[in-house]
Amino acid sequence: MSRLARAILCAVLVAPASIAFAQDVTKQFLPEIDVYHRFDDSWGMLFQAKNTKESGESTQVEFGPSLTYDVKRWRTVNHKAPLLSMAIGYRYLPSPEQPPTNRLEPVVTLNYEWRDRLLIWDRNRGDLDWQQGGFTWRYRNRLNVGYKFHIRGYELTPYGAVEPFYESKYGKWSDTALYAGCLFPVGKHYVLDPYYEHQNSTGSKKHNESYDQVGLALRLYF
Repeated sequence: MSRLARAILCAVLVAPASIAFAQDVTKQFLPEIDVYHRFDDSWGMLFQAKNTKESGESTQVEFGPSLTYDVKRWRTVNHKAPLLSMAIGYRYLPSPEQPPTNRLEPVVTLNYEWRDRLLIWDRNRGDLDWQQGGFTWRYRNRLNVGYKFHIRGYELTPYGAVEPFYESKYGKWSDTALYAGCLFPVGKHYVLDPYYEHQNSTGSKKHNESYDQVGLALRLYF
């Protein structure tokens, strides 16, 4: 079995464990595994399994694949990431408390890197959700700013981000998430991304609800 197949299998096995975890009393830790594979310079795929808590909803697992496409870089801009990347994905969100959700997930991300140090990436994501024949949608815009540090040949990237959510079922910007984290490369194929997240959610309620969460994402590149 190839390394890619083993990584996807690992992500699939994490998904049911995450469902069990989501039923636990402690609902503030969000594990995640992302497996990336490149077909060529432009096309690739992603398989993702993670726990999520969004817009005041219960913690639940989501998993599924995405097809990705990277637009070629500007030759005058010195950055490793593509200037523009697009993806279309499917996510299945089972839940012990309600019927499962089927989600179509379009994503467009703009990337910029200045002097191989300052990183800015702006992710525009839609969540198109079908549940028991009903349809709702959510738009979320996550602006990230990071800065690379080189310490004795090792590179790490602390970052901060803000992400507002617009919910069709509430007809308003109902949620804002703030992030602080750091990217730690491990060899050529792995990146650890521990982060802290603070969410402020109104939804249909008149008062705000706040959530403090710690996440740990493992990203694998092949």
